[in-house]
Amino acid sequence: MTTTDAPQAAPPPTGKRRIGDAVFAGLARGSGLLILLILAGVAAFLIIQAWPSLAANTTGFLTTQEWDANVRENPAFGVAALAFGTVLAAAIALLLATPVAVGIALFIVYYAPRRVASVLGYLVDLLAAIPSVVYGLWGIGFLAPQLVPVFRGLTEYLGWIPLFSGPASTSGRTILTASVVLAVMILPIITAMSRDVFKQVPQGHREAALAMGATRWEMIRLAVLPFGRSGVVGGAMLGLGRALGETMAVAMILSPSLAISFDLLQSGNQTIAAHIALQYPEATGYGVSALIAAGLVLFAITLAVNMGARYIVARGSKEA
Repeated sequence: MTTTDAPQAAPPPTGKRRIGDAVFAGLARGSGLLILLILAGVAAFLIIQAWPSLAANTTGFLTTQEWDANVRENPAFGVAALAFGTVLAAAIALLLATPVAVGIALFIVYYAPRRVASVLGYLVDLLAAIPSVVYGLWGIGFLAPQLVPVFRGLTEYLGWIPLFSGPASTSGRTILTASVVLAVMILPIITAMSRDVFKQVPQGHREAALAMGATRWEMIRLAVLPFGRSGVVGGAMLGLGRALGETMAVAMILSPSLAISFDLLQSGNQTIAAHIALQYPEATGYGVSALIAAGLVLFAITLAVNMGARYIVARGSKEA
């Protein structure tokens, strides 16, 4: 090989290019630090504002169900019932939404014709653009009355199960109704992430399964679902975080009450976000600080859920 055929070394970067790289790296690093500062600032604000009421509280904040925080002397309040209702509503919504979202994502990617898949994907994404107050109006004006006969049937035939022991609510404004609305609200999040991860399954994996005689469903079960498991779990956790923090839709559906009840067909449970929205306009003194303390608990729960989702997604990516 002659000297003219030897590969030429890349020209050294110019000074102008090095300056641009340094500026871009600094801006990217600053943006990442800004997110951490904002998160720390929110946490600090919640802790500082919540401390006066927590210091004056005469009951166990994490174990008490009552809420009498507006009094100047001996305020008594706890977040136990609110945290229970928050987690219960979000968990039921996740159980309802995840199978439907995965089914929709699989249909869009592997079953539907291209034109139908495009329209269906657009309609699913459109659900995310609907304001939560519209979901609340739909839930209280249409869904709740329609579910009353269903609740009566569940009480009659499945009343031996504690979750459906009844008596069923005559208004339909129960934690189960709120969970159905939340399931519809988080459906686009889980569907979008599942759809994207299913599209990234290597074509070789799919073709290998089909070449070995697998049906389309067997190909999905053996090649697609294992590959997209981390993405589905991550999308489900992000949807759970959205359900935990939803305010207006839940506040419009649930009756303002504080109780820990596993009966899904009775009124009584409430969530932290909805309780803050309902109580804040009339809160004074320690009442405002107490509601901020409840918001601090919701902030911690949501942060833990999102960190867990991030860990699951990262672990699944390494295993893949």
